Order: sequence, then structure tokens, then C-alpha cells
Amino acid sequence: MNFHSVHINLFLYQEGKCLYVVLLMAVYWCTEALPLAVTAMLPVCLFPTMGILPSKKVCVQYFLETNFLFLSGLVMASAIEEWGLHRRVALKVLKIVGVKPAWLILGMMITSSFLSMWLSNTATTAMMLPIANAILESLFGNVETLKENCKDKSDPEGWFGEIHIVCVTKARREAQYQMKVWKGFLICIPYSASIGGTATLTGTAPNLILVGQLKSYFPECDLINFGSWFVFAFPLMLLFLILGWIWIAFLYGGLNTRLCISKYDEREATEAKATAVIDEDYKKLGPIKFAEVSIAFFFILFAILLFTRDPKFITGWSIFFNKGYVSDAVTGVIIISILFFFPSQRPSLHWWFDSRASNTPYVPLLSWRKAQECVPWNIILLLGGGFAMAKGCEESGLAVWIGKHLQPLTQVPPSVAVILITAFIACFTEIASNMATIIIFLPVIAELVWTNAIHVKVNPLYFMIPATTGCSYAFMLPVSTPPNSIAFASGHLMVKDMVKTGFVMNILGILCVSLAMNTWGLHMFNLHTYPDWARPLNASSASVATYTIATMNMTG
Repeated sequence: MNFHSVHINLFLYQEGKCLYVVLLMAVYWCTEALPLAVTAMLPVCLFPTMGILPSKKVCVQYFLETNFLFLSGLVMASAIEEWGLHRRVALKVLKIVGVKPAWLILGMMITSSFLSMWLSNTATTAMMLPIANAILESLFGNVETLKENCKDKSDPEGWFGEIHIVCVTKARREAQYQMKVWKGFLICIPYSASIGGTATLTGTAPNLILVGQLKSYFPECDLINFGSWFVFAFPLMLLFLILGWIWIAFLYGGLNTRLCISKYDEREATEAKATAVIDEDYKKLGPIKFAEVSIAFFFILFAILLFTRDPKFITGWSIFFNKGYVSDAVTGVIIISILFFFPSQRPSLHWWFDSRASNTPYVPLLSWRKAQECVPWNIILLLGGGFAMAKGCEESGLAVWIGKHLQPLTQVPPSVAVILITAFIACFTEIASNMATIIIFLPVIAELVWTNAIHVKVNPLYFMIPATTGCSYAFMLPVSTPPNSIAFASGHLMVKDMVKTGFVMNILGILCVSLAMNTWGLHMFNLHTYPDWARPLNASSASVATYTIATMNMTG
């Protein structure tokens, strides 16, 4: 009996030490008392010294295959930015959609979301905002003049007559409308960048953290890869993007009778100027270069190979290799390795026949120096810190302890729980980075389902996917995400603008995720059944029998 008590106390002691490290990292991540990457390295210092986990188990978490997949996406993005392919794509889309406010906002959102699927959200926003400002200045003139015209310049003494007052009022209303459209342009870019990043596995770090946590808690689960995630998340992204466009265009004056009807008025001349600005910027790029064509080819190949490796709904090309040997990380590293030796200029073969002929200087599509400068290595450390923290929670028993104490939540119907989880994560990520949010809460959600499998009988993906997606839906505050901060730093947005717009965007995002999980996601990932790969090792077949979500809703 005494030995048993000592064993229990020792076990709880391990849990307490791990909980201390988790809370310390959570506070540091939320307050940024230390740089995020430095906080991410705390497990290397604290887990071994506190006897929670040996260093050989901690350090290996910082460069799992998930990190290599993320690294390959970052390197590909660096090559795209190096040769300006992203700017050519952006201007081409804007040329296609036209310059009427609502359509131009849509064009900005489509371009930002597409680029954000492959580039970082921050880089996309930083690239698109100068383009938006140039178009807006051609449409409405100088923003400071516009702000001045928005002020009330009425004549309280009546010195200038009724006609003058009418003209001033009309000019002020027009200036206020133009200022609203300007704000709509600025606010749609960071929002669509955040939305677009959710569509691909490499688009934003939380998606990769989901994959890493699944491999840690459920090693036999192979449902989430680049292809299967894209098939699920891309329609969700499109739905949310369209609804977000309707809301932003409605709120900031873009939706009116001029949306689809060509009507001559005083605004038509300014729209023609904006079209000329876009055309001029596109012409400045010149003819498409050999390097841009090459990058586009490898980028498309990169996406196709990742998508078709094992898309689940059809047989992928991975069957030509030993099962489990080739992952998305292998595919990504193969493609980016080619970038370091493939020439950026069309090779000349004249020197093969004439040794005196000039040869094209050899410059690869991407140099290692450029990759070092552009790749945000701090994000790699953040990913590793999240995986290390999750491993510590698992090994120490903290995750099991948390899961048992959350058992009352298992009484909530799963469909309602999806909405509550997404809403909570979306609110929390307003004050903390999306990576910190998902690193803290995803292990808790996984353990909640795993520990209470006998009572819950819910596919873990049914809760983990909404949490992952929801942590990218931070729209209400300037500090919520770097893209929000960049847009706010322009000086033309107010906090109340972001709160008013972002509150509805959060609601739309939560509803879209709930719809996706209960329609196409339900069938894609077999969420209506409790999978074999999620069964606790000590549970009998009878105790973890398959239940449908519909049954759970009736019994919950």
C-alpha cells in the first residue's frame, strides 16, 4: 500500500512539473515576454533538468518530417518572391476583375488568398498593400486630402447660401464613401490572407502542427496529408472567402447598383485611371522571363506531386514505393533541391560548337544565401517547441490527467461541441498567436477524446480539425496576427473598424467550419464512425464499438 501511494504521488509530481512548464510557456507566448522562438526552446532546458523527459527525446521533436514539409514550402515561396512571380500573378488577376469597387475588393481577396496558400500570410499582405494603395490613390487621390474632405464643413451662419451648402454636403458624402471603400480595400487583404492560408497543409503552421500531433497521439492515422487536406479545406476557404467578400463589400460601400451595371458618372473617369495604373505596373514587369516560367513550372509540379501522392479518394503515386517510406516531406525536399542548381537563364549551347562564343552566366533559381535570408527559422523552432511540449504532456501523463478532468464536456452533443471549440479557439487566438493557441489546446482536445473514448466515441478529427482551422480566424484586433498589424500600421484603419468587421467575420468562419465538418468533411474522413486507429490500447472491442454522430447527438 505504501509503495502504491508513493507511485501515485510520483506520477502526480511528474504531471505537476510538466504543467508548470506548459503554463510558463503559455504565459510567455501570450505576453511575448521572451521572443516566441526562445520560448519554444524552453523544453530543451526544462524537460531534462526537471526529470520530465530526456534530452534525446526532446531535441528530436524540433526537426520531424513535418518541419521538413514546412521548410520546403518556405523555400519554394522564397524562390517565387526572388523572381517576382507573385507580383505578376497579382496584377494579372486585378486586370481581369476590373476596377469597380466591389469587383476590385474581390480581386484583392482572390489574389491574397491564392498567394497565401503558398507564401506566408505576412509576406502576402506586405506585397499586396502597396499595390492596393497605388490603385486607391489613382481612384480617389491623396488619402490625407480625402480625410480632410470627410470633415463637416457646413456653414452654420448661412453666409454662402443654400446651393453652396448642398454642394459641400454632396462632396463630403462622396469623400466619406471613398474613405469607406479605401478602408474596405485595406481590411480585405489581411483577412483573405488568413483565410487562404488554411487551404493548404503548408499554408499556415497550425495545419502542420495538426499533422504532427496526430502522429504523436494516433500513429496509425494517415488520413491527413497534403492532398486530402486540400480537398477538404479548399472548398471551405472558397465558401468563407465569398461570404467574407459580400460582408466587406456591403459594409464598405462596394455593393451598389454599379456592381454589374455600367453607368456613366463622375466615378467612371477615376476608375479608368485606376485601370491605367494596373496596366502600367504590369507593363513595367516586361515580358515573362525564363526564370519566372521555370519557377511556375516547379511550383505547379510541387503542388501536383503533393496533391497526388496519396489523396485518399483515388490511388496516388506513392504505391510505386514501399508503403510508408515516401511522405509529403520527401516530395517537397526533392523539388526544392532542384531549385538550387536549375539555371535562371535560358542555357546557350553555342559554346559547344564555338569555344569563343559567349556563354550565358550560370545563376541558379535560388541561392542558399537567399534561402537563409528569407526562410523564417523562428517558425521552424516554434513548430518544434509545440511538438516537444506535446511529447512532454504525453510522457508525463499530464495530457491524460487533463482529459479526465474535462469529462463533463463529453455530455455536450458533438455538433454543438464543434461550434463551441471553434468559437473558443477563434476568440483565444485574438490575443495570442495562432501557433501558440493550437500548440496549447490541440493536445488537450486530443486527450479529451482519447481518454474519454468509452464515453465520447467521437472521431478525434471531428474536434481537432475545427480547432486547427479556427485558430487562423483572428480578425478583430490589430495584434491578432501580423497581417492585421501591417494593415493597421498604414494609419487609415481604426480599431473599431477591425472589431466591427472582424466580429461578423468570426461568426461566418465558425458557421462555415461547422457546415464543412457536418457535410463533405463527414464523408471524407469517415467522421460518423469511431476509427480503429483512435481506440485506447486498454479498451476492449465492445467498449469502443462504433457509434454514429447522429446517435451521439440523440444520447447527448
